[in-house]
Amino acid sequence: MKTVNSISGGKTSAYIAKHYPADINIFSLVRIDDKECLWMNGKDEKTRQLISDRIGKEFIGTAEMDDIIYTILDLEQFLGTEIKIISGKSFEEIILDRGNYLPNKMVRYCTSEMKFFPIFNYLKGLEVLPVEMRIGYRPNETDRAERMSLKAVNGFEQVETIIGRSKNDKRNKLGMIDYRVAKFPLIEENITKDIIYNYWQNKPVRFAYRNNCVMCINRQPLMISHMTTRDIRKVEWADRIEKKTGNTFLSDVPMSTILKYSIQGNLFNDDDFSDCDSGNCEL
Repeated sequence: MKTVNSISGGKTSAYIAKHYPADINIFSLVRIDDKECLWMNGKDEKTRQLISDRIGKEFIGTAEMDDIIYTILDLEQFLGTEIKIISGKSFEEIILDRGNYLPNKMVRYCTSEMKFFPIFNYLKGLEVLPVEMRIGYRPNETDRAERMSLKAVNGFEQVETIIGRSKNDKRNKLGMIDYRVAKFPLIEENITKDIIYNYWQNKPVRFAYRNNCVMCINRQPLMISHMTTRDIRKVEWADRIEKKTGNTFLSDVPMSTILKYSIQGNLFNDDDFSDCDSGNCEL
């Protein structure tokens, strides 16, 4: 069985990639097509073209912090092995496919469509399923690991996918296939957040300030407002999308209101949405 490390760009999944080498390291890039969010404001076109070449489609920008690209490239050099960079449809394309319904905390289709399924489909295309995938849940997250394990069937997480054609060959035939066996090495070896963060001190990897989408639906409005001090363009993009679709990413407040907040200083020492930092992309 092939081993896989799903890289998020955070320190936890990077720690796993370093200390638990896998057959495949993979990173799924969340793209946006709005040129108002051009990666690095066009200041590093050589690297933008490199990423376009590696994913096989034009890379304009990302909903994550722009530095995430440098994180992946630095980590690749640090590991001394390839990190496969993939990307499915862009955020705008996914929203259009969903009839302009925006993702939210109850229906996190952004994760499934731009993280989970691109990785699943890539591995399926390699014909290596099922795989052993390391998940970066830490010792204080045993409940998450237990819930994930309870979903398994005979030890495997299963996914519904196309398995052939119907008898009349007019429709795709769907079925459940074994996808992955989840392993939790940080829990097994009691690797805490402090150990992970201390390890990355003075290492030649430029980690992004945060490693999930700038306007992530799992963030509190005040945190999204704080993120505008780092990259306001992504929140402005979300505001334009809300106005275009007539829907909102958050249930209680639109991005237009968040953009009017006034945040004094850095009130946020820890915004670690652990599913993203762990490298675990779930349905």
